[in-house]
Amino acid sequence: MGLKEGLDKLGDEVKDKLHDAKDTLSEVGHRGAADAEHAKREVAGDQMTVGENLGSMWNEGKNRVEAEVDVTKRDARNLTKE
Repeated sequence: MGLKEGLDKLGDEVKDKLHDAKDTLSEVGHRGAADAEHAKREVAGDQMTVGENLGSMWNEGKNRVEAEVDVTKRDARNLTKE
């Protein structure tokens, strides 16, 4: 392996680590937002209207899906290395 190939490989590894870190932070943010929506419904209880409750459930579900997308992106990136 030449110097250029070695540097390219190192650059790709660094780029992958940065993307992994970004996806991990994004995942944590989405999970936190989902947990907050869930807690909001538990605390508010019957004080929330049906529409507010449904909106909160939608937001929780959306954030959980987005967190799983971040996990999938990381997993896919790791699979391409093997």
